[in-house]
Amino acid sequence: MRIEIATLFPEMCLNVLDESIIGRARKGGKIEVNCRNIRDYTQNKHRKVDDSPFGGGKGMVMQAQPIYDCYKAVCNDFGCVPHTIYMSPKGKPLTQKRVKELALLSDILIICGHYEGVDQRVLDKIAPEEISIGDYVLTGGELPALVLTDSIARLCEGVLPASECFEEESHWNGLLEYPQYTRPEMWEGMPVPEILLSGHHKNIESWRLQKSLELTKQLRPDMLESSK
Repeated sequence: MRIEIATLFPEMCLNVLDESIIGRARKGGKIEVNCRNIRDYTQNKHRKVDDSPFGGGKGMVMQAQPIYDCYKAVCNDFGCVPHTIYMSPKGKPLTQKRVKELALLSDILIICGHYEGVDQRVLDKIAPEEISIGDYVLTGGELPALVLTDSIARLCEGVLPASECFEEESHWNGLLEYPQYTRPEMWEGMPVPEILLSGHHKNIESWRLQKSLELTKQLRPDMLESSK
């Protein structure tokens, strides 16, 4: 799996990608994630990547040319046209189902917009998949790109110790995850549920499923409705 993030702020992304599980997976060669600076593909001496919007309005719009030339350079380096994603509040909401599908791909390019967005013409030219991480707006696409990268990378072989690490989590099977507990057995007068100390794996599995159903019904009943 190769993921390339096209951004104006590669250092911001690398500060996250170099840490924790994803950082170890990158260093161990389990997954390849790199950042590409869109500003490197400008054609002016001031490395300007944005301009004021036609039609008026506040803010600046990223120009098509640097983004497109960055895209072409990635295609050339990959030796193929990668599945290209543009992080946008206008995109389809990210789901675990879509993450699973993306994790099966071999090459992904994620484009991060900034300011008031990007010139529509480059989106029309590249025709990327547009993905949103929620119904709200951020200052740029970097944080959404990191969320998407993390969600995909952790499903790739060798990034987590075993598939059980993600197959029993919230949203994997259409339910929220059951409650988790660890030592000590008693904390602030609150005990760990006895069944988790029983060692009876079948009963524990049944309890966890029941708790998943209860939590989903209480917190996200829409998930149960959508599965009918």
